[in-house]
Amino acid sequence: MAHITQAAVLRAGTGPFTVEELSVGDPGDREVLVRIVAAGMCHTDLLARELPPEFFAGPQVYGHEGAGIIESVGAGVTDVGPGDHVVLSFTSCHHCPACDAGRRPYCFNFALHNMSGGRPDGSSVFTDANGDRVGSHFFGQSSFAGLTVVAADSVVKVDAGLDLRRLGPLGCGVQTGAGTILNTLAVEPGASVVIAGAGALGLSAVMAAKLAGAGTIVAIDRHANRLELATRYGATATLGGSPAELADLIREATGGGSRYAFDTTGNAAVVRSLYDGLDNIGTLAMAGVGFGDVTFDFLSMISGRRITGVMEGDAVPTEFIPHLAALNAAGEFPFHELITEFPIAEINDAEAASASGAVIKPVLTFP
Repeated sequence: MAHITQAAVLRAGTGPFTVEELSVGDPGDREVLVRIVAAGMCHTDLLARELPPEFFAGPQVYGHEGAGIIESVGAGVTDVGPGDHVVLSFTSCHHCPACDAGRRPYCFNFALHNMSGGRPDGSSVFTDANGDRVGSHFFGQSSFAGLTVVAADSVVKVDAGLDLRRLGPLGCGVQTGAGTILNTLAVEPGASVVIAGAGALGLSAVMAAKLAGAGTIVAIDRHANRLELATRYGATATLGGSPAELADLIREATGGGSRYAFDTTGNAAVVRSLYDGLDNIGTLAMAGVGFGDVTFDFLSMISGRRITGVMEGDAVPTEFIPHLAALNAAGEFPFHELITEFPIAEINDAEAASASGAVIKPVLTFP
């Protein structure tokens, strides 16, 4: 049985989102139908803006930080049911070497299951008023829709007493920021950590570094208001300036070099400065999305420093998301203070506010 929903559709990589009525199919095997309450907007939802036009795969519903309530479930779904409150995250294939090793964010088939514009078999759950296909299953969910069919592996059940309007960002951005500090880098008490970019991702990392007991937390950003927020949430020092100056400033702020650094900017010059600002056994984690090259000379690479890429904060969503939600409810991880809500009809305003830096984390709400 088809359902009708309101959704934000991106019909061209350089065009605006259009809010339309779409038809939504029933959930298939290992899928659930979710009524979305709120969905965070993340830079990954906007990557089509940065790719050449030939890479745009056609009209699609994006959104990968959804939170809502299950309406119905398909065959094979036994761990959640109608009425359950859920946060939505990424999905994976469950049968590749990465999945077998418990490292689901690095699934060898990640793109097929999360970024192909539909189910792995190529089908989509959405059709528009003309009966034409609209892409679905972005990160297993396509949550810029009031009603959407979601891969069961994207679903994380949460306490029904929690506010769903604040929980969506736990599915990706906040999970990645906090997980990089707590899981990937495993920052220990007293350590020094530098975080480049004080958006939602970076500020979540700052909060997590404070939770971890880091002794020195340095935040870097070009916006003074974001550096003020970083200080509020745990940064012990803040830096601005050009990338060429950052390595020296980092060494000064950390007393010789940082043990850990985390890039959320995707800026090659900033990444190189973070690396140069490490101490001899420091580790740089990179989660910012960039399309340029980063170069390192051989001598610096054999110094003992390490570089690692990060997806989804090395998290197991079914464990990590409830943990972060509980910390938030206890007042220890106030990521919800970064949120500004926009009704789905104002999605283009939300994108503009995020791009300008006026808003840290836009969250789209549904009537």
